[in-house]
Amino acid sequence: MTQVDLANPTLEFTDYDPTIAAQYGRSDSISYLMHNIADAIGLSDSLITLPLMFLFNLLMSWVLIYFIYYRVSHRRDYYVTFMLFSSAMFLLLWLMQILDIQTGFVLGLFAIFGMIRYRTETVPIREMTYLFIIIAQSVINSLSLKADELAWHQLLFANVMLIVMAAAFELWSNRRRTSTKIILYEKIENVRPENRAELVRDLEQRTGLKVLDLEIGHIDFLRDVAYIKMTYPLAKGETYNSIDLITKFK
Repeated sequence: MTQVDLANPTLEFTDYDPTIAAQYGRSDSISYLMHNIADAIGLSDSLITLPLMFLFNLLMSWVLIYFIYYRVSHRRDYYVTFMLFSSAMFLLLWLMQILDIQTGFVLGLFAIFGMIRYRTETVPIREMTYLFIIIAQSVINSLSLKADELAWHQLLFANVMLIVMAAAFELWSNRRRTSTKIILYEKIENVRPENRAELVRDLEQRTGLKVLDLEIGHIDFLRDVAYIKMTYPLAKGETYNSIDLITKFK
């Protein structure tokens, strides 16, 4: 601490005193925790805060993506996408605080990216939900140091709650997992309501799948075919198949 000039009552603090911080501030704050770690290692706060928080965000994202999302879907393409999205969002929002860029500007960049790129391919609602969770998690972690009233255990609780909620709902939904297929059906007489039982038997015999529900769509009487959306249960360990809703090659 600098010397006090009695003629100028303004005080300028050049050193960080943890005793004063514990007395007048929050000793459980994230910035206080980062300072103690940096002091124990012998490095400055600026050199240790960003790497530690980046690794923390990366660890939380990896637990959410690998142990919850990937174990169910086995979609490696989205696994890589989510991990990169999490890291990029964290670093952008972290540097945004230094460059004094508004949060809405960065989120707008990702919104534009989403409209341009993700409209070229149909992204399932489940993957879009996980993408939103990853973005929310990265925002919480990157902006945590700006919140003076946020303690480290509150930040940890927020991350753990996102993971626990995702795991709980995945466990609940996996009790009866289903998928759908779009079928171009040629026995047009079986689409009549009174022949529904015969239609179900025919589809189960030809596909080898148990029919849980049927939806009859477009009927073409010129070619005697109809589009049918069939819902069937997924076997244990079987994953969602994005090709189920494709009717023909483009």
